[in-house]
This record gives sequence, C-alpha cells and structure tokens, in this order.
Amino acid sequence: MYPPDLVMPMKAELTNNGFEDLTTAEAVNEALKQKGTTLLMVNSVCGCAAGAARPGVVYSLTGDKKPDHLVTVFAGFDMEAVAEARRHLAPFPPSSPCVALFKDGELVHMLERHHIEGNPAGAIAANLQAAYDEYC
Repeated sequence: MYPPDLVMPMKAELTNNGFEDLTTAEAVNEALKQKGTTLLMVNSVCGCAAGAARPGVVYSLTGDKKPDHLVTVFAGFDMEAVAEARRHLAPFPPSSPCVALFKDGELVHMLERHHIEGNPAGAIAANLQAAYDEYC
C-alpha cells in the first residue's frame, strides 16, 4: 500500500476537478448504479497516470457534453474500493490507470492502461470526448 503523503496530491488532481473519491466497496456500488452517465477513473502512481491519464481525463471535461457523475478509486491505496470497481469492469482485466464510462449502471466505454501508455493527454481527452458525444 502506498503512503498517504504520496497518494493524496494525486487524488487531489481529480477531486479538485469535481471527482468524488470512493474508498469503500459500498460507495463504488452506489456510484456505479446511478442513473445517467458515470465516469470512473482507477487512479495510479505510475507515470502514465501523471502524464496522460489524469490530465487527459480532466481536459476531457472541457467540452459541451460530459458525464453526469465523476468518481475515482486509487489502486494500491483504496484496496476494497478498487477490488469492487474492478468487479464492475469485467470482462476487462485489472488495469491501472484505466478509465471507464457507465450509462445507467452499464459499462459502455473503457480505456485500459495499454490505451493510455505512450499517448498524450490530448489523445486521452479526445477518446473520452467521443464517448461522451455518443453516450452523454
């Protein structure tokens, strides 16, 4: 488990931009069954989370269409919440970082780590904005 001093600033990059930090399995289940669209980011300490995923996710929210709800869990820190989030992400294998869009509780779009690694934040944002155009 990562130390809080390392994780908290990385969590703040999302919570300061409207994301709800989910730390329990119950919170994950409640969040992902909401009506409308819910964006979930499984946050991470890795370089691709810092360089592409978090900035790309935040930038994706600058368009006209955006999800109704924004939530996040942190891999290697909020173990119970991440395990429950990953259950909802099946059949995709565990991946962090990753970003998922749910509509009325159903997974409709997924960006796995291999979609994030090596791509700039702008490409992540564009991918998510295309999903928002379709589902939001």
